[in-house]
Amino acid sequence: MKYQNRIDQVEALHKEIQALRPLGRNALKQLKEYYRIGLTYSSNAIEGNSLTESETKVVLEDGITIGGKPLRDHYEAIGHSEAFDQLYKLVKADAITERDILRLHKLFFYRVDPANAGKYRKVPVLVTGTDFEFPQPDKLKGLMEKFEKEIPKLKKKLHPVQFAAALHIRLATIHPFVDGNGRAARLLMNLALMQAGYPITIIPPIVRADYIDAIRRANKGDEQMFMNFISCMVWEAQKDYLRLAKHLGGK
Repeated sequence: MKYQNRIDQVEALHKEIQALRPLGRNALKQLKEYYRIGLTYSSNAIEGNSLTESETKVVLEDGITIGGKPLRDHYEAIGHSEAFDQLYKLVKADAITERDILRLHKLFFYRVDPANAGKYRKVPVLVTGTDFEFPQPDKLKGLMEKFEKEIPKLKKKLHPVQFAAALHIRLATIHPFVDGNGRAARLLMNLALMQAGYPITIIPPIVRADYIDAIRRANKGDEQMFMNFISCMVWEAQKDYLRLAKHLGGK
């Protein structure tokens, strides 16, 4: 599927969203919980988690396990929810650091694999479906330090949506963790979006094939499809946010 660059449309909706702000406390609380469930479900489902959106809601809101579903899938949901809360703590900062990325990964992953949560992998990785060679373990610390220094420069030269997409693809290309790289990249992308005043952007599992294809191209240096794809996802997220905000009593 061909994805268009939607930055102009994104800018128009951004102004419309800004005009609705500030929202009331109750509306903000409801929106936060809506996105907690939606982002946790979708980001985990993209990676093969078997919990449905309704089951994810039950696990997070009621603390009930779902019969017949792997314990790991429950841990991934609970951990992602904790990382989601961390996003809100980091939004007020005017920077994104290597430490922030490690913290987000640790919160998501520590129930699943305590030994590797928030730590760079010590083994090489192969990803099914791509022939791209990810960096060797001894290169990761240096690459992540370089990435941290590059973040402010990218922020200055790119549109906020392109900046968020660039952070996602750079982390995914470095692939610093044994597992959870995609989820860490999507959390990082949303942190950048939220810091710039954009709504949380969910990548629906239904477009997983297009998303993975765009990542594979970007791994090898062709980032245009990925940039376009993310601009489309943000545009869709903005339309959803406007619908919800107006329903909850926006201006």
